[in-house]
Amino acid sequence: ASQVAREIMTISGVTSSDDVTGPYDVIVRVEAASVDELGKAILAKVQAVGGITRTLTCPVVHF
Repeated sequence: ASQVAREIMTISGVTSSDDVTGPYDVIVRVEAASVDELGKAILAKVQAVGGITRTLTCPVVHF
């Protein structure tokens, strides 16, 4: 998981990528201008990293 987290950190828009304990292996924080940009550009790159079998996206919404 730590190698996957390090590789994810090289993706533009990723602000943090940490290997963790518990039900998930890596938690990634990504910043994007829109939800569309998040899905089309950044998440596609994260999902393409070797070792990733599935992802769960939980957007943070600031009002």
